[in-house]
Amino acid sequence: MDRNTRRARAIAIAQAKPDTKLIALRYLMLAAGATAASIAVLLSHFI
Repeated sequence: MDRNTRRARAIAIAQAKPDTKLIALRYLMLAAGATAASIAVLLSHFI
């Protein structure tokens, strides 16, 4: 594998990494959904 191939592969791997802000937003939305679901379950038991 020559130098250009190695460099192209490194650039492709670096660009394939997902954005950290997007990951944080995804986990935040997942946590909000889980919280809403738990509240809905608790309310359904009390009503």
